Amino acid sequence: MNWTLEVVVVPVSDVDRAKKFYSEGLGFVIDHEVRDGAGNPIVQLTPPGSGCSVVLGPSLTSMAPGSLKGVQLVVPDVRAARAELLERGVEVGEVQFFDTTGPRPAREDDALDNSGFLFFADPDGNEWAVQQISARA
Repeated sequence: MNWTLEVVVVPVSDVDRAKKFYSEGLGFVIDHEVRDGAGNPIVQLTPPGSGCSVVLGPSLTSMAPGSLKGVQLVVPDVRAARAELLERGVEVGEVQFFDTTGPRPAREDDALDNSGFLFFADPDGNEWAVQQISARA
């Protein structure tokens, strides 16, 4: 039996602001927008190439805005991903290299596959990681 992860609920304080960040800043595709029975907005967005979406909406979770930590995206080139995010106006950290001693700033000669990461947060403080895995490209 296959078990697929399809949706991650992201707790946000302002759905419109978050929608703009995820669509314009990160390049996620807006799949669906509705209002719940109380008139609250609900927005589903999907990262390009992903089978898993994020959903934004105040009525979907009891998690506090900004409390989501450790969700990870995978890209074939973490340096190119960082450049794209910076170009889109996203505040993102330097590329990090993880080895047996822990993280350190990546050097030009580091083999980043599986070991190269970058980190950013959305406007509410939900924290995301991006890992380089070129075999999934």
